[in-house]
Amino acid sequence: MGAGIAHAFCVAGTVVVIVEQNEQAAEAARGRVIAALDRTIAKGGTSESLDVLSSRLTTTTDYSHLAPCGLVVEAVPEDFDLKSTALRAVEDVVDDAAWLATNTSSLSIGDLAAALQRPERFCGLHFFNPVPASALIEVVLGPATSAELKRAAQEWAVALGKTPVVVKDAPGFASSRLGVAIALEAMRMMEEGVASPEDIDAAMELGYKHSVGPLRTTDIVGLDVRLGIAEYLASTLGERFEPPRILREKVERGELGRKSGQGFFTWDD
Repeated sequence: MGAGIAHAFCVAGTVVVIVEQNEQAAEAARGRVIAALDRTIAKGGTSESLDVLSSRLTTTTDYSHLAPCGLVVEAVPEDFDLKSTALRAVEDVVDDAAWLATNTSSLSIGDLAAALQRPERFCGLHFFNPVPASALIEVVLGPATSAELKRAAQEWAVALGKTPVVVKDAPGFASSRLGVAIALEAMRMMEEGVASPEDIDAAMELGYKHSVGPLRTTDIVGLDVRLGIAEYLASTLGERFEPPRILREKVERGELGRKSGQGFFTWDD
C-alpha cells in the first residue's frame, strides 16, 4: 500500500519521501515504486520519463528526512500501537503546519489522534489496493479534524485522479465495513459448501457489477489483514463480524493470499 500511495503522488508531480524500517525494506520499496512507474509509462498513463518521475522519489530509514514534507501519510501494518508510534515519530520531526494522515482501513481516527499534539491536523486517507487502479479515496474525519483539512483532503484526492468520499470516524468507516461484511459471508458460504470460490465471486462480479469478487479481493488485500480487521469490527460492532473458521485456519497455515501464493485462490505470479 505504501508503494502504491507513493506511486500515485509521484505521477501527480509531488516530491515523495518513503521512510522504511531498514535499508533492505527501503530499497525494496523503491524498487516496487519504480516498477509501478515504469508500467504507468508503458500504458500511457503519463508523458514524463522514468528518470523525471524517479527523481522525485527518496527512500530512507530516517524520520528526520520527513521534516520538509507538507503531508505525511502513514501506511504501516494495521496495528494500533505500531501506527500510533509511527505517527508520534512523524509529528516530532515535521513542521507544525504539516498535515498528517493514516491509511488505516478500520482503526479509530479519534483514538489515533488522541496521542498527537495537533489532532486537528490529522485525518484518515484510506487508499484502496491496488492504488494505481483504484478510483476511490475514503476521507475519514476524526472528532478534531479541522474543516480546512477536510477540504484539503478532498482536493488531494481529486489531484491524484481519484474520487473522495467523506465519512465520519466509525469502526470500519463505510468501505471496510461493507466490504468485510460481504467477504465474511462469502467465506461462510464456502464453509457450508454453497458454491465454489470461483462461482461466489462470479455471482458478485456478474450480478452486482463488482470489478473483483469478495474472495479474490480478500486474497489481494491479504487474509491476515482481513482477519485483523474482522476481529476489530467484531470487538466494536458485535458478533456479526466474527471471523469464520476457514479464515482463521488459512491464516494459521500461512495461506495469506496473493503475497504467499495461496489463499482462496492459487496465485502463480
